[in-house]
Amino acid sequence: MNLHVYISEHEHFTDFNATSALFWEQHDLVYGDWTSGENSDGCYEHFAELDIPQSVQQNGSIYIHVYFTKSGFHPDPRQKALYRRLATVHMSRMINKYKRRRFQKTKNLLTGETEADPEMIKRAEDYGPVEVISHWHPNITINIVDDHTPWVKGSVPPPLDQYVKFDAVSGDYYPIIYFNDYWNLQKDYYPINESLASLPLRVSFCPLSLWRWQLYAAQSTKSPWNFLGDELYEQSDEEQDSVKVALLETNPYLLALTIIVSIVHSVFEFLAFKNDIQFWNSRQSLEGLSVRSVFFGVFQSFVVLLYILDNETNFVVQVSVFIGVLIDLWKITKVMDVRLDREHRVAGIFPRLSFKDKSTYIESSTKVYDDMAFRYLSWILFPLLGCYAVYSLLYLEHKGWYSWVLSMLYGFLLTFGFITMTPQLFINYKLKSVAHLPWRMLTYKALNTFIDDLFAFVIKMPVMYRIGCLRDDVVFFIYLYQRWIYRVDPTRVNEFGMSGEDPTAAAPVAEVPTAAGALTPTPAPTTTTATREEASTSLPTKPTQGASSAIEPQEAPPKPAEDKKKD
Repeated sequence: MNLHVYISEHEHFTDFNATSALFWEQHDLVYGDWTSGENSDGCYEHFAELDIPQSVQQNGSIYIHVYFTKSGFHPDPRQKALYRRLATVHMSRMINKYKRRRFQKTKNLLTGETEADPEMIKRAEDYGPVEVISHWHPNITINIVDDHTPWVKGSVPPPLDQYVKFDAVSGDYYPIIYFNDYWNLQKDYYPINESLASLPLRVSFCPLSLWRWQLYAAQSTKSPWNFLGDELYEQSDEEQDSVKVALLETNPYLLALTIIVSIVHSVFEFLAFKNDIQFWNSRQSLEGLSVRSVFFGVFQSFVVLLYILDNETNFVVQVSVFIGVLIDLWKITKVMDVRLDREHRVAGIFPRLSFKDKSTYIESSTKVYDDMAFRYLSWILFPLLGCYAVYSLLYLEHKGWYSWVLSMLYGFLLTFGFITMTPQLFINYKLKSVAHLPWRMLTYKALNTFIDDLFAFVIKMPVMYRIGCLRDDVVFFIYLYQRWIYRVDPTRVNEFGMSGEDPTAAAPVAEVPTAAGALTPTPAPTTTTATREEASTSLPTKPTQGASSAIEPQEAPPKPAEDKKKD
């Protein structure tokens, strides 16, 4: 067969006689040949400089038209003696790519000055914050799929069905042509403008196996349900670049480790969410837990969500942060009594939300320590916040005052956010205990932080994100230190009279008044049926007042499920 490649600015090509349109012609190719060519791999390539018309320079389109014909035939239908419909297969596509270029109008809010290029500022004023520009990549590969599968029309699975063309009369399908630009990285595209008189183009031809074609087609095809908009797909293309670079440049062992670690990270994130919900849902007492830290966590999560929405971050990250915000808001209902106050309405229409501390929090010493910790914390937190706000206002550029507030708060929380975790450390120190903490959730989050540390040094990430990872590591190690110094004391007797050291000492001790009036401790009878019957027959039916509670044998109340869980 023969290969004919034409370049044109028209989507439908008919000008076969124009020699300037013919880019490449390769004769005597063999279908399914994997041994010919310069490198004995069945591949051929051709390179040339394209003279582009003015319309392409001014954001116009340019197309590549590929024709395969059996040897001795020509793709031009007007050459009746050399053209045959069943001996010709044709495929075309646009080879330039339109990409959005966004202009971030940032400036110093005090002076109004900016470090942006004046030409870019002028284009932003002329075309708006988003401009669609034609881009060029100098490489494209034409693959012909080496496949003999007896496909039947209507039975080809997507996304392969859009590439398989059937003849309307015979029902057979033509050889499958696939334009392969999978390895063209987004960073290698450059804009086409009036300063470019010509464009370099290297066209390669290679056979392609069926399974590799399926992989390429699945990765390159966009979903027809484009309800999330084109911007999401542009983000997806940029994210795929990092995957492609990793596949091309990373050591295979390190790449396998990265894939495994990524899967483990996702599992740990899910388990952290699950155990966090489970812990707070089953929590009956707030003793030892910082309620103020829960509210501060809601504020911190809300700031992060607004920041990533303002900066157009990845959609998956937005969903993850949003779920975290919902969980933090739900925690408020577990640490405080939240109800609708219908008597005092907002603007006389909407019921007002009222928040009240739970009794288990008010009656414990935790509230005192929590207030004390946040009072000490404010002495450090507010001056640092003020200094960082002034620094951000003087030396950094922002889109506006709203963006300044968000970026200032986000940067402050990343840099000094560990300070907000100190109230819980302070409460642990005062109570000399860490038994009240959700250790499973903390462990999963800590493991994820260590995984983030690995990615922070393998993958290019912002410095502030690395600082945030280091901060979480330090705080978790402090938690571990507290867990080590505030160990479980097996000799300590709990509220049911049980200790972990001597099982025989589990029975409670009763105090019986002696003749002298002193209280002498005697072991309480066991809870077997025979012992209870003997005790009931030997004790007086009407004990004297004051000794009743001391001499009547009483069973220990059954343990609540939460205490059994603790044991």
